[in-house]
Amino acid sequence: NSFLQGAWALLMSRYSGQEDIVFGAVTSGRPTTLARAESMVGLFINTMPIRIQVSPEESLLPWLHKIQEFLVEVGQYEYCPLMKIQGWSEIAKGFPLFESLVIFENYAVDESLKQNNTNLEIESSPGFEKTNYSITLTVVPDQKILLRILVNDTSRFDHNTLSQMLGHLKNLLEDMVANQQQRIGDLAILTEAEQQKLLVEWNDTAVPYPQEKCIHQLFEAQVEKTTDAVAVAFENEELSYGELNTRVNQLAHYLRSLGVKPDVLVGICVERSLTMLIGLLAILKAGGSYIPLDPSYPKERLSYILKDSNASVLLTQTSLLEILPDNQAKLVCWDRDEELIAQQNLENPDFSVTPDNLAYIIYTSGSTGKPKGVQILHSALSNFLHSMQETPGITAEDTLLAVTTYSFDIAALELFLPIITGARLVIASRETTVDGEQLLGKLQESGATIMQATPASWQLLLAAGWAGKNKLKVLCGGEALPRKLANQLLERAGSVWNMYGPTETTIWSAVAQITNESKIISIGRAIANTQIHILDKYNQLVPIGVTGELCIGGAGLAKGYLNRPDLTTEKFIPNPFNTDNSKLYKTGDLARYLPNGEIECLGRIDHQVKLRGFRIELGEIETVISQNPEVAKAVVAIREDAKKYKRLVAYIIPQKEQSLTIAELREFLASKLPNYMIPSAIVTLEVFPLTPNGKIDRKDLPAPEITRSQLSQELVEPRNDIERKLTKIWVEVLDVDLVGINDNFFELGGDSILAIVAITKANQEDNLQLTVKQLFQHQTVAELATVAVPKTINQIEQKISDTSPKIEKEQPSRFSKANLDQQDLERFLAKVKKGSNNQQK
Repeated sequence: NSFLQGAWALLMSRYSGQEDIVFGAVTSGRPTTLARAESMVGLFINTMPIRIQVSPEESLLPWLHKIQEFLVEVGQYEYCPLMKIQGWSEIAKGFPLFESLVIFENYAVDESLKQNNTNLEIESSPGFEKTNYSITLTVVPDQKILLRILVNDTSRFDHNTLSQMLGHLKNLLEDMVANQQQRIGDLAILTEAEQQKLLVEWNDTAVPYPQEKCIHQLFEAQVEKTTDAVAVAFENEELSYGELNTRVNQLAHYLRSLGVKPDVLVGICVERSLTMLIGLLAILKAGGSYIPLDPSYPKERLSYILKDSNASVLLTQTSLLEILPDNQAKLVCWDRDEELIAQQNLENPDFSVTPDNLAYIIYTSGSTGKPKGVQILHSALSNFLHSMQETPGITAEDTLLAVTTYSFDIAALELFLPIITGARLVIASRETTVDGEQLLGKLQESGATIMQATPASWQLLLAAGWAGKNKLKVLCGGEALPRKLANQLLERAGSVWNMYGPTETTIWSAVAQITNESKIISIGRAIANTQIHILDKYNQLVPIGVTGELCIGGAGLAKGYLNRPDLTTEKFIPNPFNTDNSKLYKTGDLARYLPNGEIECLGRIDHQVKLRGFRIELGEIETVISQNPEVAKAVVAIREDAKKYKRLVAYIIPQKEQSLTIAELREFLASKLPNYMIPSAIVTLEVFPLTPNGKIDRKDLPAPEITRSQLSQELVEPRNDIERKLTKIWVEVLDVDLVGINDNFFELGGDSILAIVAITKANQEDNLQLTVKQLFQHQTVAELATVAVPKTINQIEQKISDTSPKIEKEQPSRFSKANLDQQDLERFLAKVKKGSNNQQK
């Protein structure tokens, strides 16, 4: 009995990833002290909880002895009702103590069972008396042991799953008998056939790729093939492959004269433009590795990255000098030094860069409160782009619209993949990427056949009224792809691809084409020369269908973290399945293999989250909030509201006798964190809810509610039609009861995505002409109303201009826009109508 219960505990531990296992066991319940107890009529059976600790380091036999001793000890409670035992526990009433039941039938066996040729049996039909538990294991001892599983919850356990469970239980039992001296963590659960499938068949991804070539060399080879074809366009500018290569070469030679060579780190902080692409390629051609610095980052974050990386050169433009922190790097201002750069050599430089040199370093969120730099080699980037060229695929006839900030690693696909394949690259401006209507216009105008974006950006397009484009290849990644969004994209696009991968394994590591037949939105299979293993906490393979940590190996692995050898050792572990000194990266993502070999992602092990494509360590935000002297403690969580919108929420306990407003804390955070990491709601608590073991219970943190006392302004009602329209939109979008014209959009819980939603509503439903940039500049209704112009006025202005350029137009600025209402507009329209037949007037 203890032997079989131990095996069941091991199986449950391997399937659940838990070491504290509780299941039910049935006892006969007949009082042994009474004579003729066996002949008494009545159901004496009782059920007891059995709790077993599974410590993989323990040896098998001593562990089984401990179980045996435990079963003897709990025998004194075999007549105690289960309800009474539950009352002694910390489990809340209404929740079961356990979900599985083990029945050991230690009485005479039916003759029909003795003749059964199998020792494994599954029963999910009413062949046995059903129990109240999801799954029941019945053990019938005889000359051989008959294991029989009864299922009460067929929605969770299908026949294939049960067959697999019984097979794994059989493997455990056999290995326990054959290897009695080994550690319980080393007991085999998988069959050889399963190991072959998981290790070999589903990871057979080896294909040739240009591993001796760097990205800029692949670009140079393409230049030779399509010298005069358009390589890249931005706004009204475009460059052919030959022109782009010449400008890149000149900057590369100039950077080389400043000491840039292989593995020298070069910061680049420029706005989205042709300069951005030229700068990135030039750094690579000079032999350096680029570090993208987003101009929107707070100065403190830029300062940390420059200091931590010790970048020797910083490439920027004069308009951004005021936002850059003091640093020791040699400064190259593209526009200021243009004449010097134009004098440089036009030919391809030959600086002996190898695939083993660094291509770039991307800084991602860090749980310690500081971002960490991920080092990516040229060889890893070459393999990735070669794989993407094949699947999802790109040809010289394609046009790719690039919309992702270059500080996000997925931008490398957008910027480099087109120009090494002869395709056309169109770069969208920063303003376009955050404005749904502008992005929709750019998508149509550019003739794009491929676009990569996060789910949030695709939602932005849909909100702007995107009707679709049947030749468009949609690449969606950065966070989980919701089923509803996938269906909407499938209705509008030629194909939809779900992309998955952490920065540490070079952008995307798995790809799945989503179709209408896809029952699960999976991440598909590993890309070329990549291996994906799903492991338990002891780095052992978990069975198909069982959740574990997704670990990635192969050609895409990063060199590690810059200046963080301890973290590199922790996250990049020796590959337990190879003897070639290869590594696996532990992603922290929970996943499972599906029976068809595809992979389903199921969340996170830790407190890292993905929000609008950005990887965010909640611990980093908590650390920064706690640096505020008026905050005693802080916890950050991601919450989903009734509209399924996800947002960051900060919960704080202020220092005693301190009064901290949302505005003050937001201002403090804005000086230290990028916009996407600033919580959209801040909740003040006296104490944090705790779990029974004393940890903060994140699930029990209250939903955010903005109170008037937390805001910096008193409630002021709207004064005109535009203010009334804007306050109505803010109430709907922010899901608050009241909005005053002096209330700050972001103090009320707004963020960058909600800003887009609000502006889109204003432009579509209320016929206003606004941009997201204006909302960031004018964050109250009163301020925003001063720049909000009804579309009708703009249309009339344009009509008059088109009719006669010589007309002195009636400018909307002649009105006080803050007080512009319907009557003002009607008077203006009447004035225009009166003179409509007289062009000179």
